[in-house]
Amino acid sequence: MTRRLKVLGMVLALIGLGFIVGGGVAYTKVQAGYDSLKALSAAQNVKLTYNASGQLADNKGSTKEATAIMALLTDDWKYPVVKSDLNPNDPVVNTASEYMYQMATVTYHTLTREQTVVLPEDVKADNGKVYKAGTYQFNPNGRYWTGYDRSNPIEAVAREQAWTGTAHGLVAELGVGTVTHSALQLGLAISAILAGVGGTILLAGLGLLWAVRAPKPVLLAAPVAEQIPEPVTV
Repeated sequence: MTRRLKVLGMVLALIGLGFIVGGGVAYTKVQAGYDSLKALSAAQNVKLTYNASGQLADNKGSTKEATAIMALLTDDWKYPVVKSDLNPNDPVVNTASEYMYQMATVTYHTLTREQTVVLPEDVKADNGKVYKAGTYQFNPNGRYWTGYDRSNPIEAVAREQAWTGTAHGLVAELGVGTVTHSALQLGLAISAILAGVGGTILLAGLGLLWAVRAPKPVLLAAPVAEQIPEPVTV
């Protein structure tokens, strides 16, 4: 029975060690991913702007626009921003929350910037309405790509001017950055779980080996012969 328990303890210890090694390998892969993401972010050198108080702001130090952008991100998109990711001492965009804030910045300007639409000639819409040639000011008023009425020639042109290929490309690239950073965080959590499970199993295996170890022999002292005094002869 003792031998079987020893074998079981050794097997558990080996399994636990395997989990720990797996966690270590996963951790090194995650760190390599972090290093690559940071290198890419540093090369692009996209930075957020903060004021002297450490608040997100525009180039003039005003927080009004930054507040509206954050509201778009947290209220409209329901994104759980991690405040610690927004570090004024490290303004380079390289965390999930920073990527999402930058995406919200691009989107905010696309949704709110007024477009100047020029119709070089009269255009007759599908409904028969004629739009005269001229210059029109069109306010997107929060319209996304699918929110424009393409049957309206003014809106059709405004959509192309607002949602350019550059805007779509930036949103897509920033989305990839967000997913990459989130995936790396998940990988870090998995490596920690592997190490924790491995440590627990290893401890159980070593504990089992310790519990069934052979007891050390106890050396008993040799009995001392009692000396009986000789009777006194009178």
